[in-house]
This record gives sequence, C-alpha cells and structure tokens, in this order.
Amino acid sequence: MHSPQLPLSFLTSVDPGLPPHAVSRLRTQRLARSTRPFLSRGGPRGERCEGCRLRPSHCLCALRPMLETGAGFCLVMHDAEPLKPSNTGWLIADVVCDTWAFGWSRTEPDAALLALLEDARWQPYVVFPGEFVSPPGRVVHDLAPHEGARPGARPLFILLDATWPEARKMFRKSPYLDRFPVLSLRPEQVSGYRLRRSQRSDHFCTSEVAALCLELTGDTHDAQAGRVLESYLQVFSERYLQAKNQKPPEVHSVAMQALCSAMRPES
Repeated sequence: MHSPQLPLSFLTSVDPGLPPHAVSRLRTQRLARSTRPFLSRGGPRGERCEGCRLRPSHCLCALRPMLETGAGFCLVMHDAEPLKPSNTGWLIADVVCDTWAFGWSRTEPDAALLALLEDARWQPYVVFPGEFVSPPGRVVHDLAPHEGARPGARPLFILLDATWPEARKMFRKSPYLDRFPVLSLRPEQVSGYRLRRSQRSDHFCTSEVAALCLELTGDTHDAQAGRVLESYLQVFSERYLQAKNQKPPEVHSVAMQALCSAMRPES
C-alpha cells in the first residue's frame, strides 16, 4: 500500500496576481526539489499569500514598491533561506527592480550567477564585515573608484543571505568572489529587526544591509529606495507579528505612515 504523497508546504497558498520576482522564483525552484515539507518555526499559520508570505487578511502585495535604482542586488542564498517566511531578501526584490537571487553551492555555482559577475555593466561588491576578510587590502568602506574597477559600471551589491555562521562559511568557500572588493559597512544605528533573534545588536538582517548600501551610492533614487526599504521592513515585521498573534492589521500605524512618506518623491 502506498503512503500518500506529502505536500511541499502545510500552508495553503493564495495567488496574489503579481508576477514572481527573483526570490519568489528561487523559492519555487527550491520547493520543486524538496522531498519533504518545509516546516517553518513561528510565523502565521493557515492560508498564506504567495506574493508576500503573509495571511491574506494581512497581505502586503498592494504596497509592493518596485523602484528603479542605479544600484542592483545579487542575493546568494543559503539552501533554506528562500523558504523561510521571515526572510528579508524577499523584501529587497519587492523594492529594487534589479535584484537577482541564486542558491549557494560550494562546488557548482549557478552559471547565471557567474555570467552576472562577468557582466561589464555591473561592478560587484561583496558586502561583508571587514574584520573577517584576508587579505585586508580587499576591504573598502565606500564606492570610490578602486584599482581594477569597471569604468562606468553600476554597483552590484552581493549579499550572502544566511545565518551568520552560514554566511561566514559561504564567504570562505566561494572562490569566484575572491577577486571583488569587499564593502564593509560601518553603521551607527542598531538593528530594528524583530522576527529572528541575534546575540549581537550590530548584526543586521539582509534588507537592513541593502538599505545601508543604497545610501552609499550618492544617487537620489537609490537614497529614496533605501528609505522605502527601511520602512517596508517595518511594515512587513508589524504585519507578520500581528498575523502570528491573531491581531488585525493596523492600516494607519506609524510604520504605514512612514512607508507612505518614504514613497513620496522629494520636491
């Protein structure tokens, strides 16, 4: 007697009617090769929107900004990250049109990832704390022209989307990234991310790191996108926790007002 095939998720998906972005497509690919359901810890239960991963009653899809920016993002994601409802790399793809997402492999990096890194239109920067980089000469703290930079290229920020131990392993074991400068951020604020625990206040979630990167380019559109991304994270976190705790969404919350303000173009 054959046992019934298990679903790939115990959540009922709801079609948002929006085209999937890079992280959404990577999640679909990851689910396609899953042999058992992914069981996330915490988070809202029941029906979930495929566009924002929240309950339909708390859906954020109508607020998806999708902004044009000068900079782009390349998310290199550890195996389970695309499946986690609390993953914030998804929010970067919601906000920044030029976002790519690839699963990390130590031995067989995605051919499309390698092609993107070779694209002369982009200047890759690996975003990682400088104290863990050797040799230290690779480390930069801004986007000033450096030796070997591609003339006229747009900045492409490579973010290793993983837990901190996983990210350190990915950084050490990705030789195809060794020839690019390492952008080490020196933020003054502490993280405001509330959906996963961290033992250090100077550890930022992926979307917070992306917002800090956008502030460095000197481009007004990038600066606005950074502010939108910061506010969008706050609204997502608020809705996520409201759904988890079975509370209705606050449509006029302080976070929502901040997002609406960030979305307005500066005069």
